[in-house]
Amino acid sequence: MLKLVLPKGSLEKATLALFEAADLPVERSSSVAYKATINDPRIESVRILRPQEIPTYVADGLFDIGITGRDWIEETSSDVVSLGEMKYSKATSKPVRIVMAVPEDSPWQSINDLPAGVRVSTEYPEITARHLEAAGIDADVRLSYGATEAKVPDIVDVVVDITETGRALKAAGLRIMETLVTSYTELIENPTAAADPDMAHAMRQIHTLLQGVLDARGKVLVKMNVPAESLDAVIDVLPSMKSPTVSELFRGAGYAVETVVAKSEINILIPQLRDKGASGIVEMPITKIIP
Repeated sequence: MLKLVLPKGSLEKATLALFEAADLPVERSSSVAYKATINDPRIESVRILRPQEIPTYVADGLFDIGITGRDWIEETSSDVVSLGEMKYSKATSKPVRIVMAVPEDSPWQSINDLPAGVRVSTEYPEITARHLEAAGIDADVRLSYGATEAKVPDIVDVVVDITETGRALKAAGLRIMETLVTSYTELIENPTAAADPDMAHAMRQIHTLLQGVLDARGKVLVKMNVPAESLDAVIDVLPSMKSPTVSELFRGAGYAVETVVAKSEINILIPQLRDKGASGIVEMPITKIIP
């Protein structure tokens, strides 16, 4: 039913891992193949293409649904419908940023300080031009095909580049001056497909599976037995997504308690639960959380 397009390049590995965890494994003949399949009745075909192209192809109806970055949606000004942010990137769950950077010793502190004729190198010429125009700066914007940070100060005065941590720019002796776009990965759909009830329903189901995996990351399920006299004390130390599930044990032998907690807190939480009277504490991994 759905023609799906996934990003090749820096997001490829993380995207394929996400689909695998969502029980939508992507099968292809080799790691460099551009055509793939997913054994799911909702998905007719899969292509793996550069994220720069995906918003335009989805807007044009070549694909019904796809994954790309907000940066490329903005750069191409594509008419697509966003099903929502998918908070993952090539290394972390943090967004990437399109930033304007200058040499550390530059006197310029903001985009408004840039002089007329300033030379700017970027892989995002449309986003860059829009921000410069909004600031009233008549700039010489040059398309970069990579290694953008290496072009200052000999070739250009300013760069507009993408960063997740800022380390590469700092290592190149550059200082971030402005953030132009904050970009998460997004699941996008073609407007015509989104208007079709059956296709829209299928796309929402795919989104539910993918988001369920992302929501479960970094979380575990904790189960325990608690005597009646200790229940309030145990509940008081439990962080919970909503409220813990409490069930009475057979023959009034206390309560079974379970809840979802952050994995990062578990090393502190389990000893606290034991101190408060909990026993039979079990920590279990979670693959999906569906609200």
